[in-house]
Amino acid sequence: MFNKKKQPPIKSLIAQGSLIAGNMCFTDGMRIDGEVRGDIRASPEHASLLVISDSARVEGAVSADHIIVNGLVKGPVHAQHMLELQPKARIEGDVHYAALEMHQGALITGQLRPLLEGEEKPPLTLAANNP
Repeated sequence: MFNKKKQPPIKSLIAQGSLIAGNMCFTDGMRIDGEVRGDIRASPEHASLLVISDSARVEGAVSADHIIVNGLVKGPVHAQHMLELQPKARIEGDVHYAALEMHQGALITGQLRPLLEGEEKPPLTLAANNP
């Protein structure tokens, strides 16, 4: 669904040095360089892109179609289509994703939960633990 040519345009910016306290809803694309204390949700009616830069800090739940993280998120992350974790990404919370790209250096403190259409994925087991 997402490729370089068809991503929604970034129409909103929370600049570095800004602090937003409260829940937010956005359409199309949003970039966060500052700090947000509250949930961030994309409108479900349109394709959405959320970019959390290396200078950003978010304390709350994050939900959008395509999410790119290179900063800090303290809360659950829900990427309906794609989650990209850049090298400086730090997530403290569970991550729900349809597709995941994780660069070396990114860190998740929480559970990874794939979003699957109509089926539940079995829990991961290690071959060394099977009798």
